[in-house]
Amino acid sequence: MAEQSIPEARTSETTPEEAVSENALSRDGISRRKLLGTAGATGLVLGAAGGAVGYATAPSEATPLSSLGSDRAMFHGKHQPGITEGLQACGHLVAFDLAAGAGRKEATALLRRWSATAERLMNGEAAAHDDTDVARDAGPSSLTLTFGFGHSFFSRTGLEKQRPVSLDPLPDFSSDHLDKTRSNGDLWVQIGADDALVAFHALRAVQKDAGSAARIRWQMNGFNRTPGATAHPMTARNLMGQLDGTRNPKPTESDFDKRIFVPSSGSTDPAWMANGSYAVVRRIRMLLDDWEKLSLKTQENVIGRRKSNGAPLSGGSETTAMDLEKTDAQGEYVVPINAHARITRPDQNGGAAILRRPFSYHDGFDADGVPDAGLLFVCWQADPLRGFVPLQRKLDRGDALSKYIRHEASGLFAVPGGAAQGEYVGQRLLEG
Repeated sequence: MAEQSIPEARTSETTPEEAVSENALSRDGISRRKLLGTAGATGLVLGAAGGAVGYATAPSEATPLSSLGSDRAMFHGKHQPGITEGLQACGHLVAFDLAAGAGRKEATALLRRWSATAERLMNGEAAAHDDTDVARDAGPSSLTLTFGFGHSFFSRTGLEKQRPVSLDPLPDFSSDHLDKTRSNGDLWVQIGADDALVAFHALRAVQKDAGSAARIRWQMNGFNRTPGATAHPMTARNLMGQLDGTRNPKPTESDFDKRIFVPSSGSTDPAWMANGSYAVVRRIRMLLDDWEKLSLKTQENVIGRRKSNGAPLSGGSETTAMDLEKTDAQGEYVVPINAHARITRPDQNGGAAILRRPFSYHDGFDADGVPDAGLLFVCWQADPLRGFVPLQRKLDRGDALSKYIRHEASGLFAVPGGAAQGEYVGQRLLEG
């Protein structure tokens, strides 16, 4: 688990009006601000005319949606949603394989359906057909749906010449104990929301849309702290209790796009990947029984940071630059040579950087009461061979944390740029 941090979490202190101010108009041209402002008197309607009008209608005495429910991500844009937004409270990762006999034609129709459904659900509307009503009365709740293509997708659809070199299979790592049935896949969908029912509603809609064109290969459920659960925005904690994601690259940094997204020109990637990114997905089990037996000091030495506030052991606050040369009275490095935070620093890996956007998971206990829990690790980069791979190779060679984690599933997916108005995700590939 490389150390880079997550985008800063949202809080519930934002008013509903502030939370949606950037979302100018709904599809029928009515301001969401105006809708929220009048919901107490007339009921809130989120839905296009002729679509699911009344899907989120509130009773006349109801108050407007809270900021948590009214937050909305945009489906159309330069990049797909679910990459640069803050962490969501609930998530589902699901991979599909195209059905026997299905090819490019069926894949094209499926991406059209998925894109149309994603746009509707992210707007807080019902699915176009056979909606389950699971999310009725809820707002968009920061729902995002993100779509990607696996290595095998291109041979299944006769598009081998359009397969990026960057999608070549990841190398083997010594920490891998991979279950192939829960790895890879033709198609990948990432779903995130701040409400569990909204997230499940999207998962079910995506599955139903797949129809006879594709079948589920694997599916994983995750969670994060709910926005607003802390007194102020802060880096999230993982199930080991550590702040997880302190050094995430930030969109405000001048080289952010260069590190995270495929450029629109001058790239060796095919043109259809312009403004896209590559997602590495790993199911990383945390050996919590072993970890929790360690003293606080030992845990902090494994990570290289204070558990309480994420500050480097060399001193300062969470965002203070780590002093790798600082020693104690015995001449030992204050940040141990094999500390996770030391090993994953970009300046120790030729500048390699990834954008982490994970979920925690817990899938119950085994017969001995050992928790099956850990991290659904999702990281984004313009080139996995310059992002994830060198970092993971470095970790393989001596990360103190590797003793307490196990990589059990893996996938690499090409995630194309966002769909423009009137387009569907992947259109430049499938119709190019």
